[in-house]
Amino acid sequence: MITALVPGSFDPPTKGHLDVVERCVGVFDKVVVGVVHNPSKSPLFTADERVALLEACTGQWPNVSVASFQGLLVDYALEIGAKTVIKGLRAVTDFEYEIQMSQMNRHLSSDVVSLFVATKPEYGYLSSSLVKEVARLGGSVDALVPEPVAIALKERLS
Repeated sequence: MITALVPGSFDPPTKGHLDVVERCVGVFDKVVVGVVHNPSKSPLFTADERVALLEACTGQWPNVSVASFQGLLVDYALEIGAKTVIKGLRAVTDFEYEIQMSQMNRHLSSDVVSLFVATKPEYGYLSSSLVKEVARLGGSVDALVPEPVAIALKERLS
C-alpha cells in the first residue's frame, strides 16, 4: 500500500488545497491530509477545527484521512508509513520555498520523497491568507472555499 502525506496549515482549507488532494486520490492507495500544528502561529481555526473542516470536505474520498501533527514533517510521514510528501505549487515563489524544504527533509530522512503538484490555473492566486482577508473585510469567499469552510468563516468572523 502506497501512502502519501499532503501537509499544510489549511487555515482555512481552500479549493486549491482540495484540488491537490483530489489529484492524489487516484494515484495513491491512501492519502493522509496532515494539518500542521505550529504553536508559533496564531491561526484563525484550531488544529482540531481545521481537521473537522477537512474531514467535511474530503468525505467523498474513502482513501483520504485527516489528522493533525506537530514536530518534523519527515518524522510524522515515517510514523504513518508515508514515503511520499505531496506539496501543491501555485507559482515560482512556492517552488523556491518548497524545494528548500524538500531538500532539508531529504537530508533528515532519505526515505521520504517530495513530489510537487501544480495547482489548476484558476487557483494560482488563492491562499488561505487572502481568503481570511477577504472574509474579514466582508467579501464573499464562496467561490474560493468549500461550503463548510465558507460557513465556518462567516460564523468565526461575524
